[in-house]
Amino acid sequence: ELIRRDGIDILVDLAGHTGTNNLPMFGLKPAPVQVSWIGYPNTTGLSTMDYRITDAFADPQGAADGLHTEKLWRLPECFSCFEAPAQSPDVGPLPLLKNARVTFGSFNNFAKTTPLVIAVWANILKRVAQSRLVLKNKSMAAKHVQTFILSHFAKNGVGPEQLDFMIMDNDQASHLDRYNSIDIALDPFPYNGTTTTFDALWMGVPMVVLSGCNHVSRVGVSQMSNLGLPELIARDTNDYVDIAVKLANDVPRLTALRAGLRERLKNSSLMNVPRFTHNLENAYQAMWKIYLGAQAT
Repeated sequence: ELIRRDGIDILVDLAGHTGTNNLPMFGLKPAPVQVSWIGYPNTTGLSTMDYRITDAFADPQGAADGLHTEKLWRLPECFSCFEAPAQSPDVGPLPLLKNARVTFGSFNNFAKTTPLVIAVWANILKRVAQSRLVLKNKSMAAKHVQTFILSHFAKNGVGPEQLDFMIMDNDQASHLDRYNSIDIALDPFPYNGTTTTFDALWMGVPMVVLSGCNHVSRVGVSQMSNLGLPELIARDTNDYVDIAVKLANDVPRLTALRAGLRERLKNSSLMNVPRFTHNLENAYQAMWKIYLGAQAT
């Protein structure tokens, strides 16, 4: 009733099927146009949800459309935009130059780290001599989680000497500074990182991503394509390993990426807030015109 009294024309949901969501309210169709965006990377399944905002990289034209009750509205460049934290540490020198070994890292939610992901990451570690993998998230504070991870890597031929665990920091600046110990970031799959990937790129760390078949497994495709780094997008798990290994053995390329990634990100559509906002506003205006046209017929 409040939405109707306020005369909301376009109501946007940012939660989808997450905890304490308001989807039952959207089922009552309190607004003429209802849109799902960014907080839930899948269809709501509601016939009353008119659109889901995405882009052509994360949801290519064709197969993705049939998987949604909503009409997919593809923004012209990217479906999300990044604003860097005000208190960001500087990008440090390539850690490899000081450590004389390559350090891989993933700071994603551990729920995204499946047994297949561990197997693929283990293959990378085995192919890059003396390399290490840093895993950082709140789950790493639990000893049973560490034991679980160590056992799975051991099954894939990687010992504890190649693994490091980090827990969460108290502030964002300290968290971002941890990327100054990482040479190459590894994106999980089939559920990719989003903000985590932006953080890594902002701190000069290239991210190897795997192209999947649905939105959650194509966020990395959207980010790397908009960044102009399609060579970091893998077609399959073998390609993913090859890209990571090739990058680990190319110190000049790693050094150049480290030095230029922040500026590249700044100058990309991924951080062009005015242009992104303009594209989003155009989308809302077009949705409203479609609604008015349908009412007139």
